Amino acid sequence: MKTKMGIEKLLVLTVLLLLQSVAPAQAQSGGAAAMVGYSDIDNWICHPDNEIDVCDQDLSATVVHADGSLTIESWPEHPDPAIDCFYVYPTTSLDAQTYSDLKLGRHEELITTITQFAHFKSQCRVFAPIYRQITIQALMSNAGNLAGNDQVNYQDVLLSFQYYLENYNNGRGFVLIGHSQGTSLLIELMRNEIDGKPIQNQLVSAILAGNPVVVPKGQDVGGTFQNIPLCRADNQIGCVINFMSYRDTIPPEGFAIFGRAPNAESEVGCTNPANLAGGEPAPLDAYLSNIGEIAAAVAPMPDWTNPRQEITTRFVKVPGLLSGRCVNNETYSYLEMSVNADPSDSRTDDIRGDLYQGPEISAAWGLHLIDMTIVQGDLVRVVGEQGQAYQRK
Repeated sequence: MKTKMGIEKLLVLTVLLLLQSVAPAQAQSGGAAAMVGYSDIDNWICHPDNEIDVCDQDLSATVVHADGSLTIESWPEHPDPAIDCFYVYPTTSLDAQTYSDLKLGRHEELITTITQFAHFKSQCRVFAPIYRQITIQALMSNAGNLAGNDQVNYQDVLLSFQYYLENYNNGRGFVLIGHSQGTSLLIELMRNEIDGKPIQNQLVSAILAGNPVVVPKGQDVGGTFQNIPLCRADNQIGCVINFMSYRDTIPPEGFAIFGRAPNAESEVGCTNPANLAGGEPAPLDAYLSNIGEIAAAVAPMPDWTNPRQEITTRFVKVPGLLSGRCVNNETYSYLEMSVNADPSDSRTDDIRGDLYQGPEISAAWGLHLIDMTIVQGDLVRVVGEQGQAYQRK
């Protein structure tokens, strides 16, 4: 990746996060597929050796205060981070085949990576492999097992992680970060390669959003992982942050896709990045995308203030507007997002992120599209505290 990319022009993107994880489908086996060479720097979206890195972007945000005034928040890069972050992006590929290719026509992956992952460069060295994911069309056609051990997508993620460990890790602590299909693949990787093995001692944490980590009801470990618990404190290490988000006004019910317990003895993990200890709602430190119109399936970009003011940064912050808490009922566990709007002030009273079917919001998808962005600042802060705790151990 040797040249700068016109990131703002790559607007096809994130809407397509939504078609990510439906139910399992029969995907083609990857047994006969050629291996990807992860010694080739062009097979990484983000990597410390990239001359011009996709994660090396201007991440400044416009802060829209409750009174409608605007300020700019810059975003620093850590000059010498002590830990690493390894990211697997969600389903974004528009390729027509079952598995995506590795050509740099992957517009969707680029902006998704900037939106979900680039901020972590303030806390860690960043690694994000390009992998041959199950495409949107394949999921819509069949719905597939997102993470079978013999599948191309999993083999690519496994190979890239092994290459990272052998050539760059040098005993450093690492954070795994994924969303949707990326989460499914990291869960499989952790079950096969990390859970209960010596390398688990290097796991700072895993951020697994948009697909479930299952635990026995009332417990923090067991089920998906036998030795890796859910995170319940900002300085806890070797644990998992897991959540799927819905609006408080449109809670999951009926055929909602995310957060459903598999049986009466189990529940899906919910760890609120803004308040890992649980309990009362906490303000969410969101970094909302300000990158153009997405598609008809998502609401248009809001006017952040009334009267409208021009905002040119990629990200927008709305402190105090959003809050979240974990909700656990008989069927679903999920991160409930509330909008604390004041119709009398000049700031926007809502954010976009719902999937629409025609004129109606598709309640089944919740806020899957923006799982990571509504808590981005919280996640980065927690990784910073976990990294410090790891260094002290």
